[in-house]
Amino acid sequence: MKKMTKVLSMALAAVMVIGSLTACGGSDAKETTAAADGEAVFTIGGIGPVTGDAASYGTSVKQGAEVAIKEINEAGGVVVGDTTYKLALVFEDDEATEDKAVQAYNAVMDQGAQAILGAVTSGACIAITDLTLEDGILQITPSGSAMDCAKNDNGFRMCFTDPAQGENMADLVVNTLGYKKIAVLWDNASDYSMGIKDAFEAKVAELGGEIVASESFATGDVDYNTQLTTIKATDAEVLFVPAYYQEVTYITKQAADMGINLPFVGSDGWDGILATVTDPATVEGAIFLSPFFAADPSENVTAFVSAYEEAYGATPDQFAADAYDTVYAIKASMETAGSVEGADMIAAMTEITVDGLTGTGITWTAEGEPNKGCKFIQIIDGAYTLYE
Repeated sequence: MKKMTKVLSMALAAVMVIGSLTACGGSDAKETTAAADGEAVFTIGGIGPVTGDAASYGTSVKQGAEVAIKEINEAGGVVVGDTTYKLALVFEDDEATEDKAVQAYNAVMDQGAQAILGAVTSGACIAITDLTLEDGILQITPSGSAMDCAKNDNGFRMCFTDPAQGENMADLVVNTLGYKKIAVLWDNASDYSMGIKDAFEAKVAELGGEIVASESFATGDVDYNTQLTTIKATDAEVLFVPAYYQEVTYITKQAADMGINLPFVGSDGWDGILATVTDPATVEGAIFLSPFFAADPSENVTAFVSAYEEAYGATPDQFAADAYDTVYAIKASMETAGSVEGADMIAAMTEITVDGLTGTGITWTAEGEPNKGCKFIQIIDGAYTLYE
């Protein structure tokens, strides 16, 4: 592994000229470490899709991070040694592609990023991991679930890994729901989908279940009739689709049109599905994994949901919640390290504990993995409910 270089401290005498403490993709504002009122500023570089098919994910991440930053700053900022820092966000659009992710990373670094929140999707995240390692900067992805997203010592994640999702869903399907014959429909062009599928199928076999069909499609497909026809001809009791909500929208509608009445189960990429289906009945009863439930009565969740809805006029999803928790993880790493140097913050990540929206007492392993529990969300009467 290459020796990490520390992030160079920026001159405290520089004056930061910003209209607010956040910046959106495409901004040419240059963040520095000294605010006009003499307070130091720590800049977080956010990377994710805010345009394109996966824009919902990146937008949620950006907005969830903004809520956390506003909250922290209004509470007085982050105390690191003798210095109090206000947090700022510069966020660049990567359109959920590898090449744009590299461009976005370079752009946020040019704007003074001192820690990286992102990337949002797995492929984009993997594309920048070696770059963040070379620069010695702390990288925490809120939602990049592929194993390689945290392959380097400076890389951590807030979300579950793909294998963890697959194993948890297999346990739910076989042991809790009692299904033994299972069909799987997965994306063969997605690291995310393949990683979950592989772990799911292996765990199903271990638990005594049977995969009666394992059909694949490619990212961007809109016609799933061939795969669904094959699945319909089996004796499957349930259909597992580890995919993003865009594909799921087409799959569930076409399944209904074909008279396939199998119950659906899915991965966390299903979050947001109710905003895209034309008929909620096509996903009625479906269960998917998530670390966050917006209707949770916990005080911290209700406060976050209220602040998010006031700011953006929408209910936050798990991507927003994971981003919010990621900002608090960065804050905790600064405080525990007593430093804003990249190497010090990276070392502090295995020492911190975060009580967040997506889990209480969250800690991280040296491999960059979070220790926290998962929730299952079920769609009932066209609304998300907590499956218990």
